[in-house]
Amino acid sequence: MYTIIVYDIGVERVNKVCKFLRRYLHWIQNSVFEGELTESQLREVKAQIKKRVDESIDSIWIFIVSSPKMVQKELIGIKKAETSNII
Repeated sequence: MYTIIVYDIGVERVNKVCKFLRRYLHWIQNSVFEGELTESQLREVKAQIKKRVDESIDSIWIFIVSSPKMVQKELIGIKKAETSNII
């Protein structure tokens, strides 16, 4: 399933979360990752994120789309990172 993860977390936790998410997804913008995950990978990502954040003050949004073809993206400005799975 195509997954987009967006987060707003304390600066002291950003590097840990970013480094972890890069194992599974493509970094496309500060605090934004996207890519294909299996159901088991998504469960693992959620579990590991919960270990790395403070749920009382941090926010993590996970958007799940059945297919990347269902997402229409438009970029205004510069691309922050190259991805291998551009829609």
